[in-house]
Amino acid sequence: MAKLSVELNRYFFEEDRGPTVRLNDVLLLAGERGFGFLFVILALPSALPIPAPGYSTPFGLVIFLLALQFIRGSQRPWLPQRVANWQIKTTLAQRFVKAGVPWLRRLEALSKPRFVYICKGLPGRLFVGSAIALMAISMMIIIPGTNTLPAMGIFFTGIGLFEDDGLIAGLGGTACILIAIVMVSVIWVFYRGGASVFDLIKGWIQGLRN
Repeated sequence: MAKLSVELNRYFFEEDRGPTVRLNDVLLLAGERGFGFLFVILALPSALPIPAPGYSTPFGLVIFLLALQFIRGSQRPWLPQRVANWQIKTTLAQRFVKAGVPWLRRLEALSKPRFVYICKGLPGRLFVGSAIALMAISMMIIIPGTNTLPAMGIFFTGIGLFEDDGLIAGLGGTACILIAIVMVSVIWVFYRGGASVFDLIKGWIQGLRN
């Protein structure tokens, strides 16, 4: 099976596309590796340094539902008809793919099928799926700066699942757990003493300038 970066590049840049593309049409590229594919595609807009307002919350919800299916051991992802038929402008999708393909290629160069039981076995699915679910919840929280790191964690883990690389998937899941701990700490500080913390950081930065 061709690499994901190759398939996306072919689909969006080498073939004629209409003004919009449906998620279900893009999903056909995944074959039997639909979960990893969807985790990568749905996390991509929020993981990239490209303004993508309005995507994190709905995509986070879909990723969360997919993570539950993955934990349960579903062979293929199921999407509600409304989500499967969701359309995005082709030009916008091309922007995301163009920015994301270089990162995909870097990870693909390092990946290979290994420790497959982490991607297929129940303990691995439980760990990786739970980590992705935590990141999906973080993506849905409407606080500035709370969705990029979680999306990056999902993106990284999704590559491991797509490539049947348990090492990358496991490392990605571990990174997701660490990101979740950081996010909870930041949100707790924000609500419990955000003003004083921000004042402390501001004073520290001013001290560096002086």
